[in-house]
Amino acid sequence: MRACLRQPVDRTPVWFLRQAGRYMPEYMAVRKHHSLLDICRTPDIAAEVTITAAERLGVDAAIIFADLLLPLTPMGLDFEFVAGEGPQVHTPIRSLEHIQALRTDRVDELSYVAKAIEKVAAHFATPRPDGDRLGIIGFCGAPFTLASYMIEGGSSRNYVEAKKMMYSNDGAWPLLMEKLITVLVAYAQQQVEAGADCIQIFDSWVGALSVTDYRQYCLAPSTELVQRIKALGVPVIYFGVDTASMLPAMAETTADVLGLDWRTPLDEGWRSIGPGCAVQGNLDPITLFAPLDILEARVREVLACAAGRPGHIFNLGHGIVPGTPVDNVIQVVEWVRQFGVAQHAHTTSK
Repeated sequence: MRACLRQPVDRTPVWFLRQAGRYMPEYMAVRKHHSLLDICRTPDIAAEVTITAAERLGVDAAIIFADLLLPLTPMGLDFEFVAGEGPQVHTPIRSLEHIQALRTDRVDELSYVAKAIEKVAAHFATPRPDGDRLGIIGFCGAPFTLASYMIEGGSSRNYVEAKKMMYSNDGAWPLLMEKLITVLVAYAQQQVEAGADCIQIFDSWVGALSVTDYRQYCLAPSTELVQRIKALGVPVIYFGVDTASMLPAMAETTADVLGLDWRTPLDEGWRSIGPGCAVQGNLDPITLFAPLDILEARVREVLACAAGRPGHIFNLGHGIVPGTPVDNVIQVVEWVRQFGVAQHAHTTSK
């Protein structure tokens, strides 16, 4: 949490996107008996998966096991995960009338996520030997990314339907943004009240936009979401993929931390954002498959780019993928603890 707010730390904190997932044997054992949505909607199991991953890896934060699309259900859109294809929304939104029918008054139906966070927070309530308590991260999707799923009906290559609605002048896009913000702020509030120390906003597909379109159609709603969650009293991490060109615009949301993907060197990304924002990242997740000498060199490179400046959280540039060697993930944590301390000591001594 100190790093989120660009305050001095004794070492670089580290956690991983998708640190609880299909690369981990403990998680796969749970998945043999439960679907992804069952895990999300069962607080005991969601908490168990979250805690197991954080403890196995030795990271500094636990991000609650949930899914970006959970808020769609209380809004009136049913979806499912289809093997090999990912999420599919049964009836995609394609009209103003459909958006007008979306509900914003049933956010309480998502309380299972808050209950899982309560269990995780209680488990990690005791400080560790270093005196710090493990951070608890809640999350939600960003307006554009959730809207794209709702409109396209699932993942997309070109986002034709989403952009068509975005460009339309019938009031559909602003209304959809307004309804999403209403639901997402209430959802984030549930998580904060349950014990989340910060909220990460995932804008997974925003890299599909030009900078002009982001500024015209998405910057204002994203900024409103960020600022209303910050008003709950927690830092906000804002993360997108393939967003190098729009980092300066994303920084205008006033998010405390911007997550960087792996395509841009961390120091270049930080320069484009400016000094008033922390950064998170940005090891290529596929580097976790590399031989240890290459993996160590890449970890050192990310830390060297950060140069010990306050406000760096070590992470991947996207999520851990299935098949990743768990031992390599644990090794990265150990290296960050070792080299991050050395880097901060070096910076302090200058």
